[in-house]
Amino acid sequence: QVRLVESGGGLVQAGGSLRLACAASGTMFGINVMGWYRQAPGKQRELVATSVSGGSTNYADSVKGRFTISRDNAKNTVYLQMNSLKPEDTAVYYCNAAYGFVGRLENVWGQGTQVTVSS
Repeated sequence: QVRLVESGGGLVQAGGSLRLACAASGTMFGINVMGWYRQAPGKQRELVATSVSGGSTNYADSVKGRFTISRDNAKNTVYLQMNSLKPEDTAVYYCNAAYGFVGRLENVWGQGTQVTVSS
């Protein structure tokens, strides 16, 4: 039903900025949480930021104050603005959607986009 496609990854210098986008197709009924995760080589996938359909957001401590998650007016695209990038931010970034109703939850992942931060 729902499909997610990430874009915007690339190579940037430390201290630079990058903006990721996650385009969602289909309809997410009920409440939904859009999130960005990342996975670096040799590490487990970790949560970066989430945006709840009701408006609340939260961030991992490692990116708080540097990254901002947002949605467009149509609620069909989610962005991750990344500022003051560090080499340790290098990872494949994945968009995730969790949506539905209590007891009937769906979970969808995008294909991922590579972010590389040089020192």
